[in-house]
Amino acid sequence: MASLTYDLTLAGLAVGSAAALTGIGLIVTYRATGVLNLAHGAIAMVCAYVLRQLVVEWGWPLPLGALLTLLVVAPGIGLVLDRAVFRPLALLGSNPAQTLVASIGVFVLLVGGAALVWGGGARADAPVLLGDDPWAQLAAVVLLALAVGAVTRWTRFGRELRAVVDNRPLAMLGGIDADRVSAAGWAFGSFTAGLTGVLLAPYVRLDPYGMPLLVIEVIAVAVVARMRSLPVAIVTALALGVAQAQLTRFHPEGWAGPLVQAVGANLFVLALLVAALVLPGVGGRGQDALPPPAVAPRTPSGVWLTVAVLFLLPLGFAGTDLHTAVQVPALAIVLLSLVVVTGRGGQIALGQAAYAGLGALFTALLAAGGLPELVALALAVLLVAPLGLVTGWPAIRRHGLALALATLAVGVAVSRFVFAQPYATAGLELGRPAGFSDDRGYYALELVVLTGCLLLVAALRRGRTGRALAALRDHEPGAEAAGVRVSLLKLLAFVLGAALAALGGGLLGMGLRAFDPEAYDPVRGLLWFAAIIVLGADSLLSPLAAAALLVALDAGTRGGVAAATVGILAALVGRVPPLTSWLPSKPVPAAAAGAVPPTGGPADDEPGPAGGRALPRRPVPAPSPPPRPRLAAHHLTLTYPGGLTALTDVTLALAPGHVTALVGPNGAGKSTLFDCLAGTLRPTDGRVTLDGTDITARPAHARTRLGVARSFQQLAVFPSLTVEENVRLGAEQGHRRSPATTEQALRLLGLAGSVRHRPAADLPTGTLRRVELARALAGGPHTLLLDEPSAGLDAAETDALARVLAALAADGLTLLVVEHDPDLVAGIAHTVHTMEGGRIVS
Repeated sequence: MASLTYDLTLAGLAVGSAAALTGIGLIVTYRATGVLNLAHGAIAMVCAYVLRQLVVEWGWPLPLGALLTLLVVAPGIGLVLDRAVFRPLALLGSNPAQTLVASIGVFVLLVGGAALVWGGGARADAPVLLGDDPWAQLAAVVLLALAVGAVTRWTRFGRELRAVVDNRPLAMLGGIDADRVSAAGWAFGSFTAGLTGVLLAPYVRLDPYGMPLLVIEVIAVAVVARMRSLPVAIVTALALGVAQAQLTRFHPEGWAGPLVQAVGANLFVLALLVAALVLPGVGGRGQDALPPPAVAPRTPSGVWLTVAVLFLLPLGFAGTDLHTAVQVPALAIVLLSLVVVTGRGGQIALGQAAYAGLGALFTALLAAGGLPELVALALAVLLVAPLGLVTGWPAIRRHGLALALATLAVGVAVSRFVFAQPYATAGLELGRPAGFSDDRGYYALELVVLTGCLLLVAALRRGRTGRALAALRDHEPGAEAAGVRVSLLKLLAFVLGAALAALGGGLLGMGLRAFDPEAYDPVRGLLWFAAIIVLGADSLLSPLAAAALLVALDAGTRGGVAAATVGILAALVGRVPPLTSWLPSKPVPAAAAGAVPPTGGPADDEPGPAGGRALPRRPVPAPSPPPRPRLAAHHLTLTYPGGLTALTDVTLALAPGHVTALVGPNGAGKSTLFDCLAGTLRPTDGRVTLDGTDITARPAHARTRLGVARSFQQLAVFPSLTVEENVRLGAEQGHRRSPATTEQALRLLGLAGSVRHRPAADLPTGTLRRVELARALAGGPHTLLLDEPSAGLDAAETDALARVLAALAADGLTLLVVEHDPDLVAGIAHTVHTMEGGRIVS
């Protein structure tokens, strides 16, 4: 028994050492460049293939082949990626989410390229670099970690690296060559990937898909280490490796047997799932989300007619061509789920292949139980849709990199614990519905279902929910301030996305007449995500074009062409516009092409909020005595984690018809108090009341629906929506939902003319300030909180703003203005409070 324990420990140390190498490479790359390199596993796979090519195919000595692979090829790949892919993105100011998409593109490109060069079959003759002694591999890991630690702590380059990690712009101002640091980080990260690949290749399946997925699974060790601590990553990797090896000795009877075996073989996957869903997320809130897409032009009916004809053409095919074409509509429905979740909702979803596979699996199981195929498919969709909550729930509190890891972890876990287990998938077959057994009839059925799905998503995009999703994607805090229930909307997007993916997956399985687990593995999910991104995530044409492209390229050529093509385009994200944007589009209507009023303010003859009253230039005298306050802060104190106190015992009352101004130096606590009143922050102590009711625990969107609206210091408009759609969103989500409020707000702010039809992305700052204010007013608020509303406005625009605010106060609105412009404050405020050091001092 002791001998068995020792042998399993050694085996676990070998696996853990390879995982530790992956963790070291990912952490060093992330700390030096800010990129979570999901292509790490693909680089490992390519290097393993290169070493095998040199040693096995060309007969090179192993030491020489290893030196060339590890010291030239692997770092060379990293340097090429730095110069050709990631440095241009950094120069363009791309955020971490865009670089993540680029790394997915590199992953897909390398996988497709390897399939083209070496074929898709597994190789079992990879050379053994360090022999079978796990202590040699462990020693290599420890020495590498010590070397990294020594360089980081005691060398000039290490100091430069830490400076770049802490503040890259400041380091560059200090004379540090940040590009050199990033290049070194990429070269070292690729070296560790190459070493991981050549160490793992003799013991795992060496093929273009298997090894990259295996390395993705061990990302868990870097996530547990919070992408920072090398010792934590190494200890975690070794512990997981040993534990996974020891679990193989247990063989319980009954239902627990297959589960224990699955956990024992996939402990790193379980660790990735727990780390991604439970531990604090990697990345920052909002700063690493996908950027809003360019405003999508309207597609002419002629383009849609051409697409319809192309999709009808396979009805005239026969034999293999028709059988291949059967996959296209089903895959298009799966990809349509990404249009909902990623294109319209702005969420990074890397696990849609799991939902597609579950749709096919449940359809097969239900049909095997005696249900008609179409009934089984419908029930499968209903069963899978709620599972979208598994990824939707993390999306409530995670963004960008953290959300990408969570969705990827779910996809990998479903693949390993469900699709790869014989007890779940052995012997499953999928038939076709009665009357649609032949390829031509089944293809016609798919077209009908695809058309219905396209109409459903088109209606969603045009409606209130679609506008709310676009607002969530463009500016999440702004959407919440407009009254959008962000949490509920994210859940809705993921549930609907899961349902569409399950529907497409079930149709795909019936089209192939079998359940093929490899058709739904996580690598496919990454390929599908990349294809939708490069074609245009918010376009209904994209899933159609992507499905046809992926199926046609791989069917008509050697496998891997589709992945290589999509990978090249995804690696160039941020520099190459989405391909669907190159299609012909409808011209902008003449009514939408008018000029914006030059002053940025409403005309002097625009009616005021009370009907036909002209807007005064000064506020009316304050009522005396002042009415009872509506919104009030009572002894608010806010202390951040770490002990910094931003507010101390602040009390403030806001009364109807009054304009209250907050002034003070930067850092005085004005914006913090503002955010506590708006619901963005929750105070540590004290309470906020509205008409005497405690609303301290109410979130921002709930306060908006109670009639408390706000604006932002940094513009919070939704660039992919038109001016009218921005304002209508406020009316739909706000305190009063009368359609007339949209028109009233547009007229009040001088936006009722031709400018209403223009996308907000094309407008100057002064106009956007009016759009933001109009959106807040369209919800019919009784209290308006304005955070530096004159920021970015010229003198004429500020004067126009003052007249609007004075008129609003005259009509009984409660206004709080945080402002640095003393002339504006003097012209509109009835009460002025000064803040210093988190307190109101006057």
